[in-house]
Amino acid sequence: MSTTPATIPPTAASSSAPDWTPRHLLALLAANAALALGAWFVRLSDTGPIAAGFWRLTLALPVLYLLATREPASQRRMGPGLLALVIGAGVFFALDLAAWHFGLVRTKLGNASLFGNSGSLIVMVWGLFVARRAPRVLEIAAIGAALGGAALLMGGSLEIGHANLVGDLFCVLGGVFYAVYIIMLNGAREKLGQYSMLAVSTTASAPVMLLVAVAMGEAIWPHNWTPLIALAISSQLIGQGFLIYSLRHFTPLVIGLALMTQPALTATVGWFAFGETLSATDVVGMVLLAAALALAKAGDRPAKA
Repeated sequence: MSTTPATIPPTAASSSAPDWTPRHLLALLAANAALALGAWFVRLSDTGPIAAGFWRLTLALPVLYLLATREPASQRRMGPGLLALVIGAGVFFALDLAAWHFGLVRTKLGNASLFGNSGSLIVMVWGLFVARRAPRVLEIAAIGAALGGAALLMGGSLEIGHANLVGDLFCVLGGVFYAVYIIMLNGAREKLGQYSMLAVSTTASAPVMLLVAVAMGEAIWPHNWTPLIALAISSQLIGQGFLIYSLRHFTPLVIGLALMTQPALTATVGWFAFGETLSATDVVGMVLLAAALALAKAGDRPAKA
């Protein structure tokens, strides 16, 4: 979580005639930049990595509820079935964050960012099964590039050590959980305001994160709050908020291209902050996997009203 993997579903752009301005483009780029810094703040935290995710969610919750109150009452109303769906999605988002945070302290930040964003590709493949159709050329290219890029990156991790490969695999697992989260919220997105949906799902996510952190024996209470506050602001508020503000104004292709800035920035942070140098094979793998994510986004169809 993703640096991503961001918790906004990748099909959030719903207009077939985007009406973006430079302000919207700046917000989209700023959101990806803020999300790219999330892994750095997790590593700087003096809690465990999963506990850092718990504080990321918990510290942001009051702001999310405040923003939710500004949405129309009709977009905040949830029946029992819809509420259960959003809560269930929140549980899977917690599993996504837990797996991704566990992995990112064991592998390179660039790898963690790319594998954590793999949910977009998984959702694309899931869509092919649901539609019961053969993949288009763009989708075949995305799958091929993803497999090739992942093989190169994981091979490089294995050369460094077994722990790095384990980190990669946990980040991929996070991408799988994130894909389930996206699929579960697919129907809810059409009925609920984004902030109302995020506030409820985050409320469900936070205690799950705490339980997992305790079960893993992690340090929960921080001595230094600065990295955790920065994590909540960058990933959960700026990243989330700017994505919500900007995504509906752009085509999936533009969103996919903007998404490619995340792994580039994260890898740069890993290089400067932690000395994580990239080999030529790593660079090729990252380009392939980033291109796969962009192609997967470019293949999205605008959501129908």
